[in-house]
Order: sequence, then structure tokens, then C-alpha cells
Amino acid sequence: MSPFPFSAVLFDCDGVLVDSEPITNRVLAEMLGELGWQITTEESMNTFTGKAVKDEAALIESKTGFKITDDWLKTFRARRNEALERDLTAIPHAPAAIREIHSRLKGRIACASGADRHKVELQLAKVGLLECFQGRIFSGHEMPRSKPHPDVYLAAAEALGVDPRRCAIVEDTVTGAMAGVAAGATVFGYSTGESGHSGPGPLLSVGAVKVFSDMAELPALLSGYGLQAA
Repeated sequence: MSPFPFSAVLFDCDGVLVDSEPITNRVLAEMLGELGWQITTEESMNTFTGKAVKDEAALIESKTGFKITDDWLKTFRARRNEALERDLTAIPHAPAAIREIHSRLKGRIACASGADRHKVELQLAKVGLLECFQGRIFSGHEMPRSKPHPDVYLAAAEALGVDPRRCAIVEDTVTGAMAGVAAGATVFGYSTGESGHSGPGPLLSVGAVKVFSDMAELPALLSGYGLQAA
């Protein structure tokens, strides 16, 4: 078996490991409707995917006249988590791909998400992937800056003891891909053509080196990438 060309692989969570965006944005659209902003789930996905809701408070206030409070965010997260516990599924073929990469790298993988830690851990547990990432989960909520800034990816690489330039990052949004590129890593874009994922063109335009549409392809795609020694 040929040597794996990356020292670590860092994964976004929502839209890469779990199919959470339709669920989260359904709840968000319902709650925004209660504030007077009538928005569909698809419109919510196009507006908020890849971004932390707390970082979009100014936009929500401009549309509703309601100033987002900690209590409102707490209620949103509770309703979102209840829906995720009930309805969440893994991205097709992601669990098998993750386990293969985990084995190849002897555990040097991490989940670096823009979401809050409770959500990330809830979702990974729900789809049976928490054991693969236990102790290597990083939340943008705990960083000085959220994606598209590189903070969460730099923290993950540092914790793994790996130069970010020797990391592969798997992302499905322009916001996340920008964060990975800013960290100095090699970014692979996952895009299925469905709402909630950025398209291949936008992902490539911000620096993703490859775009793929089936998680079953990922182990071979990473293995075959000719990474120059940093």
C-alpha cells in the first residue's frame, strides 16, 4: 500500500459527515417565521449554510426588527437538537470512508466545525462516528473567529501536532473552504448539487483542489493526491 500523502485529515461536520442542514434550516425557518420573516427551508439554507446563526444576528434583526438574544439562541438550539436527535442521518458512505481514513492515519483525523460543540457531538454520536473523533473535536464557537477565518482548523492541526500544510481538509461550503485555504491546508470540496452544498465552481474558485460528489471516493482521492513535501 502506497504511503498516505497527508499527515492528517480534518473534516467539517454539517454537510460533510451528517445530512443536518435541511433539519437545522427547517427549524430556523420556522423560528424566523415566528419573528415575521417568512422564509422557506431552502431559502434559509441558501442564506445560512456554512455560517453560525449567532454571527448573522444583524441580518436577522434587519429582516425582523428583533434583536437576537442569548435566550432566543438557546431556544433555537434546543428545538434544533430535538429535531436532529429524531431525524438526522449520515451523509451516504461517510461512515465507511471515515473509518478507512482513520485506520490509514492511525487516528490522526479531527472534526473542525463552525457549530457549537454540543451539536457536533450529538450528531457524531447519532450516526456512530463519535468514537472516531473522540478527543479531536473542535468548535468554531470556542475560537476567537469563526469560519471563513482559519482558527478552528489551525487549532485542530496544532492539537494533532501536524503542520497545517500537511493536512487535507474536507469541506462542502465556500465559507469552510476559505477557512481551510487560509489555514494553508489542501482543501477537497464535497458537492452533490443539492441545496446546502456549494457548487463545484464556487468551491474551486476559492481554492479547493478537487471537488467530488460521493464520499465513497474520498479515501482513494486522498491517497492518490500528489502532495509535495512542505
